Amino acid sequence: MYNQTNFSNYMMRTTPFFILALLLHSITVFPQQKLDENMYFKKLPNGLEVLVVVDNTIPMATIEIACRNGSFTETNQFNGLSHLYEHLFFKANKDYPDYQSFDKKSNELDINSNATTREEVVNYFFTLPSANLKPGLKFMNSAIRYPKFNKEDMQMENEVVNAEFTRQESNPMFALIDANKKHMWGADYSRKNIIGNHDVILSATPSKMDSIKNKYYWPNNAVLVIVGDVKVNETFNAVDEIFSSWKASPFDPFKKWPIPEFKPILKNDYYILETDKTQVPYMLFSWHGPDTRNDIPGTYIADVFSFIVNQNGSKLKQALINSGLAQVAEVNYYTQKYTGPISLMISPNPARVKDCYEEALKQIALWDEDDYLSDLQIERAKRLLSIDAIERREVAADYAHTLSFWWASASIDYYTHYEENLNKVTRKDLLDYVKRYIKDKPYCAGLLIHKNNAVTVKPQEFFKSTN
Repeated sequence: MYNQTNFSNYMMRTTPFFILALLLHSITVFPQQKLDENMYFKKLPNGLEVLVVVDNTIPMATIEIACRNGSFTETNQFNGLSHLYEHLFFKANKDYPDYQSFDKKSNELDINSNATTREEVVNYFFTLPSANLKPGLKFMNSAIRYPKFNKEDMQMENEVVNAEFTRQESNPMFALIDANKKHMWGADYSRKNIIGNHDVILSATPSKMDSIKNKYYWPNNAVLVIVGDVKVNETFNAVDEIFSSWKASPFDPFKKWPIPEFKPILKNDYYILETDKTQVPYMLFSWHGPDTRNDIPGTYIADVFSFIVNQNGSKLKQALINSGLAQVAEVNYYTQKYTGPISLMISPNPARVKDCYEEALKQIALWDEDDYLSDLQIERAKRLLSIDAIERREVAADYAHTLSFWWASASIDYYTHYEENLNKVTRKDLLDYVKRYIKDKPYCAGLLIHKNNAVTVKPQEFFKSTN
């Protein structure tokens, strides 16, 4: 699903008129397409994909630009720099040579701005009055195309991003989530580690940031999403005028710098972390799941399965929560283009850690039994997931984020057919999914436990692989 339980943060050149006229004329080769009742699509000759979603509820609009970049492009030497780039996006550029001028223009346009960095997408967005849409598009154009990465901004933001990292590390859960990534992804840990590495962040230079821009920040690796109280034709015309002079890259970055395939988990991999930051223990089981390159149907099935077992009436919740063995038990699947992880997070009763662990294994072993899921649960899950997908469209800014996420990690077509494909999921699909990705498959299992509790619980005696 898009809404991952992400514990780690869990976020213009002026064109002469005659050239512009030629560019605008050439755009007729790429006709405007209507994808949904209020959604329109157009692709510029330079490869920039443009989505316009009309929502006249209030006189506001969100302008969001997203690129296929994020931690999945990062080697160890660049780990965390996509996130640093996010911060520098709102600093100096060619048209606004310092932060003060950038901030002044932002205030003039009544812009509320923010950005997020994920594994497979980075997105930057402005929410502003609809009357300011065209100057807002020009402002976005300046930021995406002409960043300056001056030393003064970088010195400040290097420290800001590093402080964010330090705050995350203070969360008791951070150690478990970070260890899980290292065990799950091995040598390619950096490509799933959004927050990055302290040394890399603090030593980042303008030349490193320029190298990221020159690899991934091109119109043919980007989508522009505009959601709100806008007129479709006027919006597309403004986009054509402002963004058509942005030259396409002469290369495909993912062919020139291919993303490595994550190595499979070969055997069960257990680890125990002792802490003094929390009295609450946590267990985390993780598997490599489907992705949108190799098993698109499996990603829909994974969403349905996770939703069912997370409901209060599920057999998993009855066995772990209702029995008093655990306070939390949540299954999650995170849709990705490159290996989506499946996880089961449990917070055991501190006095019954071993019993909880044994029951968790028992429940996992039952997941492919014919009677583990009822017909009612399956149909209810599909219906509620569809409702959730509809509700996500009600807030313009949130809808823009959703669209850019799916554009990067799957496709817009994947998203627009989401409800239709959910409804195709059968009981057999769900059982086959468990057999293919979970039942008797190697997994990573971590336990976070207070060091005093570890003395009496002695997890090393039972929290270990038996194969």
